Amino acid sequence: MTFDGEVSAETMEKAWSDPRLANVLYHDWEASTYDEKWSISYDERCISYARDRFVHIAGQSEWPYQRSLEIGCGTGFFTLNLHQAGVMSEAAVTDISPGMVTVAQRNARGLGFEVDGRVADAERVPYDDEEFDLVIGHAVLHHIPDVEQAMSEALRVLKPGGRFVFCGEPTQRGDYVARSLSRMTWWATSQAAGLPVVGEKFVLSESEREESSRVAALESVVDIHTFDPADLRRTALRAGAIEVETVTEELTASWFGWPVRTFEAAVKPGVLGWGWAKFAYRGWQTLATVDEQVFERVVPEGLFYNVCITGVKP
Repeated sequence: MTFDGEVSAETMEKAWSDPRLANVLYHDWEASTYDEKWSISYDERCISYARDRFVHIAGQSEWPYQRSLEIGCGTGFFTLNLHQAGVMSEAAVTDISPGMVTVAQRNARGLGFEVDGRVADAERVPYDDEEFDLVIGHAVLHHIPDVEQAMSEALRVLKPGGRFVFCGEPTQRGDYVARSLSRMTWWATSQAAGLPVVGEKFVLSESEREESSRVAALESVVDIHTFDPADLRRTALRAGAIEVETVTEELTASWFGWPVRTFEAAVKPGVLGWGWAKFAYRGWQTLATVDEQVFERVVPEGLFYNVCITGVKP
């Protein structure tokens, strides 16, 4: 990925101080490679992951929801995998990035169904009042300048009694730890680039690492918020929701997962192989289970990496 193409230098300069523009540019650039970058698939592995995240916060007693809307859909990871899991019968998606909406709809067609897709700001959702039974999002609230307004919009388009579910949002303390571990991993891997044979064979070149660092710099613009779970609950209540609940996820799993992801980003594509992919996924999966079954009962919620939130429209 590069920051070249048809984007002018003036537009790029403006993006550093305009989070909305930065989100459009960054996610358009990411759209074609996003699934590969984050190991997203639309098979049982990610169907199970998405289903488990949803059930952890919202249960499954109301399945299937008749019609759902995803805000900030990206390439369709959450909606398409939840659709395959039987969470909803019909789905629509929005994203501020035209590129992401295009890829999400293409991914849906590849799975044998269609989703309605619209390019939209989360603070101004282009649907009528009370159109949906469910509104969802995954790793989206931290990109939105006015989170309370986005939640108000989610409630506006929900039918009375409808539910919203947002998963995968970074907590303040969890994000700090994860980014610190990532920086240390990036530094260590960069040092390995200078080793004879090993560096040349496995690690990205200096110019490739510099390009990746530029991507990370823009990520700091599009990642606007981290959350305190209690504050996020209060935001949803102010927006008008009832029955608001949060759960937190990934303590040791994030301590493992973020260094692994950073290491993968620093090495040349294809050198790690399927054995590494199985090790990384199974390691994360094991630790996530330990986090849920053990640490969630005893560790303060603000120390976990992710917070998920749900609420209902009165």
